[in-house]
Amino acid sequence: MTTSAPAPAPATPPKLVATDLDGTLLRSDGTLSGRTAAALAAAGEAGIHLALVTGRPPRSLPSLHGGIGRHFAITANGAAVYAPDGTAVRLSPFPAASVAALVARVRAAVPGASFAFEYESAFGHEPAYPAWSYGESAVDLIGTAEELLARAPGRPVFKILAHHPTLPLHDFHVRARLSAGADAETTHSTGLALVEFSAPGITKASALTAWSAQLGLRPEDIAAFGDMPNDLPMLRAVGRSYAMANADPEVKQAARFHTASNDEDGVAQMLERFVELARHQPA
Repeated sequence: MTTSAPAPAPATPPKLVATDLDGTLLRSDGTLSGRTAAALAAAGEAGIHLALVTGRPPRSLPSLHGGIGRHFAITANGAAVYAPDGTAVRLSPFPAASVAALVARVRAAVPGASFAFEYESAFGHEPAYPAWSYGESAVDLIGTAEELLARAPGRPVFKILAHHPTLPLHDFHVRARLSAGADAETTHSTGLALVEFSAPGITKASALTAWSAQLGLRPEDIAAFGDMPNDLPMLRAVGRSYAMANADPEVKQAARFHTASNDEDGVAQMLERFVELARHQPA
């Protein structure tokens, strides 16, 4: 089991806690522990705003509400943002004219790659794209990337995914990122040879900072938790960044603080400390 020393005790609680899900808030089996559920509830009761910030697609929102509760949700690495009642408050898909050209460049740079597209309520993929990554909903669009884009030219694409069957993740990510260039934000989050693309300028950080600014919050008012490279923009954008003990080495290096692993309720441990501080704040 991976362990980590407790983060230093903060002097004041954050006004907003933003947390990644898989590998961070959720245990390795994908469940929310009882301790973490209680800590989330206590934080909300203490007046601490909560945001779920995930690479999961918009179609995952019903399962998030059912498994974690109704919180502000930033999905698809920042491309689709929802209020606790499920209302979309900010949608940032790819510019429609750029998707086909982006796919063509990545395919040319990395032969053998297969592609998938996340829409707001649907998922489309090429036949070679791996079944293990489909996620929470049935696949309803199958075909080559070119066929999928031609079949529904007006359907907004919130995230493009690419998989390679043989290249190591690092090599695949570097080649895909260089071929995408400034036409996409390129990242990864699974530890497998799966690369994720969002529209230019769209990250977990861009969505989080835009929403928190509407609440009148500054970066130093926010604590964020993460474990994988797609969390890096968010961790770098906030005043209090926490890497899980099970985090990717780059994330551990970038975060200001560390906490225990996801399987040791690392987020809950810090939430409990934040709640205790909030209870002792002057009225």
